[in-house]
Amino acid sequence: MSRTLDLRHVISPAVRDLIELANLDDFDRVQEQVRHLRGCTRPVNLVGWTQTTDPVTNTVLRSYSTADEPTGRLLTTCGNRRSSRCPSCSRLYAADTYHLIKAGLSGGKNVAESVRDHPRVFATLTAPSFGPVHNRPTTTDGTSRPCACGARHADDAPELGTPLRPATYDYTGAVLWNAHAGALWARFTTYLRRTLAAHLGMTQKALNAALRVSFAKVAEYQKRGLVHFHAVIRFDGPDGHTTEPPAWATAEALDHAVRAAARTARLAVDSDATGEREIAWGDMIDVREIAALGDGELTDAKVAAYVAKYATKSAEDSGTVDRSLICRHCQGRGHVAGPDGYRDLCTDCDGTGQSEPLKDLRVQQHVRQTIRTAWALGHLPEFAHLKLWKWAHMLGFRGHFSTKSRAYSTTLGALRDVRRAWRTAQAEHARALAGLPTADENTTLVTDSAWQYLSSGYRPGEEFLAAQTRHEINQAREQAQRAQTEGEVPT
Repeated sequence: MSRTLDLRHVISPAVRDLIELANLDDFDRVQEQVRHLRGCTRPVNLVGWTQTTDPVTNTVLRSYSTADEPTGRLLTTCGNRRSSRCPSCSRLYAADTYHLIKAGLSGGKNVAESVRDHPRVFATLTAPSFGPVHNRPTTTDGTSRPCACGARHADDAPELGTPLRPATYDYTGAVLWNAHAGALWARFTTYLRRTLAAHLGMTQKALNAALRVSFAKVAEYQKRGLVHFHAVIRFDGPDGHTTEPPAWATAEALDHAVRAAARTARLAVDSDATGEREIAWGDMIDVREIAALGDGELTDAKVAAYVAKYATKSAEDSGTVDRSLICRHCQGRGHVAGPDGYRDLCTDCDGTGQSEPLKDLRVQQHVRQTIRTAWALGHLPEFAHLKLWKWAHMLGFRGHFSTKSRAYSTTLGALRDVRRAWRTAQAEHARALAGLPTADENTTLVTDSAWQYLSSGYRPGEEFLAAQTRHEINQAREQAQRAQTEGEVPT
């Protein structure tokens, strides 16, 4: 700090810290770091250094150390995809997901534009019923009908998705279905090729030599706490999106294969405690063709936006909590190794293995019972490999929320690399304007660095600056949306 301040009269710790930051030698750099995060709610704090050298001339082209920062650390975005945790980073993740899905439908991002002429469908696969729940049924023309309980529920009614008869609801089946949903999807993709080959009257070997099935899918939680999958499924030639599929690989054949594979795919689960169970898709299977060049109800942009929307959501949208419930001290075991090597009761959780008592969770009874069931099943020997106690807050689902086949389109990593390369080019341009040495594009550079994680989050004063950044970003976004709605061009 440039001078000693007496801030004892300032009651608010946040205001006191902001005044301290404002009196640092380079407050502008503090503001620049926070603005660069674009409203990230819980940035990662790093300490370390990096240096880029031209090995031919032994010239240091770039160097950086957090020791030169006013606060002695570097703030970087958390990168969390979940909108409930970080709206800023989740928006970037959603944008990347949108471009990933859109590229697989319309081309671009190193994907051939001819891919828009390939047969493709948008499929929704749901979970089966584990007991009747409160819902908002409608007739074929969209007219609302009363629920089985006799009431007409509002859109935001808290009882939606909860069992009509909790005592007979199959919580064990629901948790096991969520836990095996990812494996069931993998089984579905295998059966998709099998049923397609059978439908076309050819062997799988011949099918694989002439055709490739590409897909991208995202998981979404229903109000009843069960996941279902939305997927873009596409026919390609044998070399992927760069080659045309055979003429006999039609959208009708793809529709038939998806529906048949969904009805056929099964997983068997055997347990002395729960008995033999079969994991299968529900009866609600929706398959719709995606129209080419925007002609029809389902367009490339609409499908990409729909998938991207759900890529940032998580289990908390079904009413559960957004944090793990295992005790950090004992990692959910309920015991720790004592000095004598024997198991000692974990004092942090009193042997429960839970970070907080399940009965104290501020959730509906239906969600709490699902979490309890997942916790209990996770400690059975036959389900130990599922680690359901670790994923109890996810109601048993432990798969990835969004996945794609290798040849569907570009990757999230490639999109991040492009963004990183653009920033590097901008930095090189700025160095050239400042008269600083820049690297020859034909020169191989050597970069040395050492980084260490320090903590997560802002200082209290920095949180004020971050809030201002969020406010400015939200205002700009609202202004742009108004201009788009009103047909204006923003200045």
